[in-house]
Amino acid sequence: MLGIIDRFEEEFVVVELETKKLINIEKNKIPIEAIVGDVLNIGNYITVDLKETEKRKKYIEKLTEDLWE
Repeated sequence: MLGIIDRFEEEFVVVELETKKLINIEKNKIPIEAIVGDVLNIGNYITVDLKETEKRKKYIEKLTEDLWE
Protein backbone atom coordinates (compact mmCIF):
# COMPACT_ATOMS: atom_id res chain seq x y z
CA MET A 1 0.00 0.00 0.00
CA LEU A 2 1.24 3.50 -0.78
CA GLY A 3 0.76 6.64 1.27
CA ILE A 4 1.96 10.24 1.13
CA ILE A 5 3.26 12.08 4.18
CA ASP A 6 0.84 14.96 4.76
CA ARG A 7 2.35 16.39 7.94
CA PHE A 8 4.11 15.71 11.21
CA GLU A 9 2.21 16.14 14.49
CA GLU A 10 3.95 15.63 17.84
CA GLU A 11 4.80 11.90 17.91
CA PHE A 12 2.77 10.97 14.81
CA VAL A 13 3.06 11.29 11.06
CA VAL A 14 -0.21 11.91 9.22
CA VAL A 15 -0.26 9.86 6.00
CA GLU A 16 -2.80 10.04 3.18
CA LEU A 17 -3.44 6.61 1.71
CA GLU A 18 -4.32 5.88 -1.92
CA THR A 19 -7.97 5.71 -0.81
CA LYS A 20 -7.71 9.36 0.42
CA LYS A 21 -8.08 8.16 4.01
CA LEU A 22 -5.76 9.82 6.55
CA ILE A 23 -4.00 7.65 9.11
CA ASN A 24 -1.56 8.34 11.94
CA ILE A 25 1.68 6.38 12.13
CA GLU A 26 4.10 6.67 15.04
CA LYS A 27 7.18 8.70 14.06
CA ASN A 28 9.54 5.97 15.24
CA LYS A 29 8.12 3.64 12.53
CA ILE A 30 8.91 6.06 9.69
CA PRO A 31 12.43 6.33 8.20
CA ILE A 32 14.27 9.25 9.80
CA GLU A 33 15.01 10.85 6.41
CA ALA A 34 11.31 11.02 5.45
CA ILE A 35 9.85 14.47 4.79
CA VAL A 36 6.45 15.93 3.94
CA GLY A 37 5.42 14.87 0.45
CA ASP A 38 7.40 11.62 0.40
CA VAL A 39 5.64 8.51 -0.87
CA LEU A 40 5.77 5.63 1.59
CA ASN A 41 5.51 1.90 0.97
CA ILE A 42 3.45 0.70 3.91
CA GLY A 43 3.75 -2.98 4.73
CA ASN A 44 5.61 -5.01 7.33
CA TYR A 45 8.28 -2.31 7.12
CA ILE A 46 7.70 1.28 6.07
CA THR A 47 10.11 2.64 3.49
CA VAL A 48 10.34 5.79 1.37
CA ASP A 49 9.63 4.97 -2.27
CA LEU A 50 12.18 7.24 -3.94
CA LYS A 51 11.00 6.46 -7.48
CA GLU A 52 7.35 7.27 -6.73
CA THR A 53 8.33 10.36 -4.72
CA GLU A 54 10.35 11.74 -7.66
CA LYS A 55 7.58 10.88 -10.11
CA ARG A 56 5.05 12.73 -7.94
CA LYS A 57 7.31 15.79 -7.59
CA LYS A 58 7.75 16.01 -11.37
CA TYR A 59 4.00 15.69 -11.88
CA ILE A 60 3.32 18.52 -9.42
CA GLU A 61 6.00 20.70 -11.06
CA LYS A 62 4.32 20.13 -14.45
CA LEU A 63 0.92 21.08 -13.04
CA THR A 64 2.42 24.26 -11.57
CA GLU A 65 4.08 25.18 -14.88
CA ASP A 66 0.77 24.73 -16.70
CA LEU A 67 -0.92 27.15 -14.29
CA TRP A 68 1.45 29.97 -15.24
CA GLU A 69 1.21 29.54 -19.01
